[in-house]
Amino acid sequence: MAESNPRSLDEIATDALDNVLGWLADEYLRVEVSGLGNIPECGPAMLIANHSGAWGLDAFVLHNLLHRELGRPVYFYASRVVFRMPALASYARHHGAFADDPTLGRDRLADGHLVGVFPEGFDGVGKPFSQRYRLRPFSPGFAVTAMQTGAPVIPVSIVGAEESLPKLGSIAPLARRFDLPYFPVTTLLPLPAKWRITVGEPVPAPEPPDDFAERSAATRRLCDAVWITVQGMVGRDVRQRRNPFW
Repeated sequence: MAESNPRSLDEIATDALDNVLGWLADEYLRVEVSGLGNIPECGPAMLIANHSGAWGLDAFVLHNLLHRELGRPVYFYASRVVFRMPALASYARHHGAFADDPTLGRDRLADGHLVGVFPEGFDGVGKPFSQRYRLRPFSPGFAVTAMQTGAPVIPVSIVGAEESLPKLGSIAPLARRFDLPYFPVTTLLPLPAKWRITVGEPVPAPEPPDDFAERSAATRRLCDAVWITVQGMVGRDVRQRRNPFW
């Protein structure tokens, strides 16, 4: 009788984190998701979401939900910080997350896959609670990649992460000690705010003009249009809440 191969520690850590994220999404944060039909069943697309909450939990919750619901992989661009934390690094590697790619997943899009990006970066998760749901400017790299590949851009709004892990301050010595952009003062565990994730209609990427100046202008227009769309979706979902915890 053949013996099965023992599971690696990375596989065990990944499965454990998958289970925790699934429980958080379904039972604790009670995430409501709408608009999944706007994500194509096949072919490339870029999912562009707002980023918030002191530790960036929204990225892992969003990926977990999409991984379960879509039946196709979504490859997220992740910060190098993620790959310095063993449990998170195992999860990220297992699910094909990538860093240090200036093209933001162009090869994956060319192969017909989905790519997820949080263009606010650390500016989004690092903003104080007093500025919650005010999106920071988007880095235009995603717009460059979308135009190069012809992949549609799908805006995604995440509401609830700001209340779950509010950034109330920052501890500079700890940030320097661990080489982090900031070390937040926040709750020890996420608060049970109710989350809402909305997937908007695809925004087509225009053909890139031959002229450099025109191409740069087209890139900026696409970036700004997606920022305005996501900010509008976030604002609408915030206004529709009666209470962040219900």
